[in-house]
Amino acid sequence: MNKAYLGIDIGSISTKGVIIDENNNIKAKEYLWSEGDPVGAVKRLLIALSKQIDTNEYQVVAVGTTGSARKLIGVMTDAVVIKNEITAHAIGTASLYPDVRTIFEIGGQDSKIILIENGIVVDYAMNTLCAAGTGAFLSSQAHRLGVQVEEFGKIALQSKKPTQIAARCTVFAESDLVHKAQIGYKKEDIIAGLCKSVVANYLNNVGKGKKIVPPIVFQGGVSKNEGVVKAFEDVTGYPVTVDPNSHLIGALGVAILAKKSRVEKDFTFDIANIEFITKGVECGKCSNNCEIICVYKDNELIDAWGNKCDNGAIKTRRDKKN
Repeated sequence: MNKAYLGIDIGSISTKGVIIDENNNIKAKEYLWSEGDPVGAVKRLLIALSKQIDTNEYQVVAVGTTGSARKLIGVMTDAVVIKNEITAHAIGTASLYPDVRTIFEIGGQDSKIILIENGIVVDYAMNTLCAAGTGAFLSSQAHRLGVQVEEFGKIALQSKKPTQIAARCTVFAESDLVHKAQIGYKKEDIIAGLCKSVVANYLNNVGKGKKIVPPIVFQGGVSKNEGVVKAFEDVTGYPVTVDPNSHLIGALGVAILAKKSRVEKDFTFDIANIEFITKGVECGKCSNNCEIICVYKDNELIDAWGNKCDNGAIKTRRDKKN
């Protein structure tokens, strides 16, 4: 039986998963919408991945999780590694492009920049406060323009004169876009202008004060937009690489970290059939008023977190046994 490793990147918009072998080759992969239900999304993810891999040939021996719901999904899957997105994306990218110096990442609701020297992260920045320039922003503008967001890039490349769009925030961008459309600007010029404004917003906020050095790798869902890729190349003056699996790099990175941990726990895809429930409990035992998140597996409390002091500590059955 060959060993395999599962990496899950769980975000607010999308859920990504990969299964790799001992040589970091991807044997199974999946990308789907989170739909506001991380537990349900991961169950659907596991079902999809299980159909892509021969369980008679491969045994998943370690799981790693990253993303905004990494702690919850880490508990659910009994992960050996639970890591932040910066580390996961850096490891995943470096495994494919060892010489990478700058990583651009734009996801559904946030974006980040990671700077690397000699394989080590030396600086980074994240933007989680403003939706302007993210995948969700582009999707909403595509809907407003009556086109599929998947077609945005191809349409943008048809433009000869991109329209100037104010994209400092979603409100300004939307009102400016509507105004430009009403006065007769071509759709391809507006879309190309949006792509340029996404890049300007990213570099002026997330990339502000950062020294951008090639090689540059662009990842996240927005990296699939050819118009944004071209805009990055035009502004930076450097070629920008987009891997075919650019939307899965975080999952790949945390799968590699699970392998490197050398901690093995045989994983079964049957957990997709187990009921997991989360409940928020207000402690109220001190002035902190902590909200404790409790996770139940088939009605058994398996983990809890969120307390800032021992007053809010909740013991699980496993804790009591220890």
